[in-house]
Amino acid sequence: MTKTAIITGASSGIGMELAKILAADKINLILVARSENKLIELKKELDQYKISTSILALDLSKPDAAQMVFDYCAKENLKVDILINNAGFGDYGMFISSDWKKQEEMIRLNIQTLTHLTHLFLPYMVKNKYGRILNLASLASFLPGPLMSVYYATKAYVLSFSEALSTELEGSGVTVTALCPGPTESGFQNAAAMNESKILQGRKLPTSKDVAIYGYKALMDGKVVAIHGFLNSLMVSAIRFTPRSIARKFVRTLQDKS
Repeated sequence: MTKTAIITGASSGIGMELAKILAADKINLILVARSENKLIELKKELDQYKISTSILALDLSKPDAAQMVFDYCAKENLKVDILINNAGFGDYGMFISSDWKKQEEMIRLNIQTLTHLTHLFLPYMVKNKYGRILNLASLASFLPGPLMSVYYATKAYVLSFSEALSTELEGSGVTVTALCPGPTESGFQNAAAMNESKILQGRKLPTSKDVAIYGYKALMDGKVVAIHGFLNSLMVSAIRFTPRSIARKFVRTLQDKS
């Protein structure tokens, strides 16, 4: 039986590449993002795969966004087998001088909407004894992040939540995967205004497609924590033996402007 997946933040970056991969695998799609025009263009591109593609233009940082997505699916009689919580954004700079509205929206999108969507769609998956959930975490999930303090904290939540939920769901037929990429060519850096950060200087970044291919395989295999990139995996292993005081100073040095 054909599966149906919902992808948030589907209009660009990793979300868009995941949409293409799932479509090629004959999985029906529900694509959610703010830009209706970008969603329409993506839908036209995916029509070649002869799947059903629904689009919903919505700002997922709004308080009732998750319920609106769920209500839309219920109204259209769309049963979700795969949930990909990809939408999210970051911000760069000192917390004290940051715009509070932007921080609040980041917390709401990266944490609240992700958690609420999972809570809404999970019961059907458990009842059906099949489900796959992919939550976009980050290499940032493992570290404190000076100059991106709120973003790093939200990603720590995503990792912790995903790991805990995956354990609760053992034996249910539903798996939860936390995808943890490092810096990626995805447009994220422009949106977060962090292009001058040392962490990006002189580095050839993996593409969104690279991360999406890896993430999709990890999702379908039911891997709980999926760290993209050998060097990133090594870094995470090293962090376990590094004092927190050193780790946070190391990140601060990397995050500073070059």
